[in-house]
Amino acid sequence: MKHHLAAALALGFFVVPLAAQAAETTAVLDVHHAGCVLCGPIIKSTLAHVQGVKAVQVTQPNADGDLTATVIYDDTQVTIAALIKATTDRGYPAGLAKTASKS
Repeated sequence: MKHHLAAALALGFFVVPLAAQAAETTAVLDVHHAGCVLCGPIIKSTLAHVQGVKAVQVTQPNADGDLTATVIYDDTQVTIAALIKATTDRGYPAGLAKTASKS
């Protein structure tokens, strides 16, 4: 029993610093070929279902058929490349517009 308790405590000391490093990061993606009325909700749903994504906001800044997706995500669980891949796999190629600060 003492060995299990010692192992659990040792694991706890290891995991706590990793959790402290986790940060929410904001990325803004330019999503292309998304001019229809259903494209925004599809993109929002696609990104929201990526593990590690906390929030998604989709806007259409102009009438050229592109959307802007602002994604708040846990950078220890998902990468920008995975976010771009998710939209691209749904038929909406995307690129990074900018990243914002970590919180």
